[in-house]
Amino acid sequence: MQAPGAAALIPTTAADRPLLVYRDEATGERIELAAAELAEGVARTASLLRDGCGLTAGDRIAVLLPPHWQTAAVVLGAWSLGVAVSYRSWATAGLTSPDGDQPLDAVFVARDRVDSWLETVPQARHRFVLGLGARGAALAEVPDGYLDYAAEVGRYAAHAPAYRAILDTDSATPDGTTFQEWARVANGIAHWLELRPGDRLLVDVARHADPVSWLLAPLAAQATPVVVANLGQDVDRVVAAEGITRVP
Repeated sequence: MQAPGAAALIPTTAADRPLLVYRDEATGERIELAAAELAEGVARTASLLRDGCGLTAGDRIAVLLPPHWQTAAVVLGAWSLGVAVSYRSWATAGLTSPDGDQPLDAVFVARDRVDSWLETVPQARHRFVLGLGARGAALAEVPDGYLDYAAEVGRYAAHAPAYRAILDTDSATPDGTTFQEWARVANGIAHWLELRPGDRLLVDVARHADPVSWLLAPLAAQATPVVVANLGQDVDRVVAAEGITRVP
């Protein structure tokens, strides 16, 4: 069964519908995930957290990752277990977290932020690094003190693990904001953007880092986020190539 709390943030949709597109204009990478494919990544992440790390509803993780299809799997996988997610974008590197010094159970960090002088990666019992390479390839070299998310998550089942019921009133983030409250915010953003089912929303990674705007809002409207890294000035070409219907 799907937890009610997660359902508030992860609406059901046709399994074969394009749910998320990621492309990098610098490398030429492009990946399109149907709902069933993203659900597989979400389920594997949930199994990693529950069976590999022993996490349950109410535990806390930090996510130091950019908008990316693997980030979607990490965030939604945690929420499907009722685990609270502290999302920390690159723009906030070096700033005090609004969550304070609350202990963390796991952290997921991009490889290029591990050695950054701007910030210190928060301590946690379980630490995973993501290279965010093409097709989710594993890292050639893993930093000391970390496990490679791409290598680890593939060991787990691609179906959702059993878990206790999660309520809409449970905390989705460590500050106490509930699943229901974040769902309302996401629906509000979708309404402001005038998103409709089937829309394709352009998401510039450099401008829209928070998953509420680039992930939850389009999912709430049954639209497809087209997440673009290194977009630069060539917006019109990407809009035409991807059939974009909404540009924020």
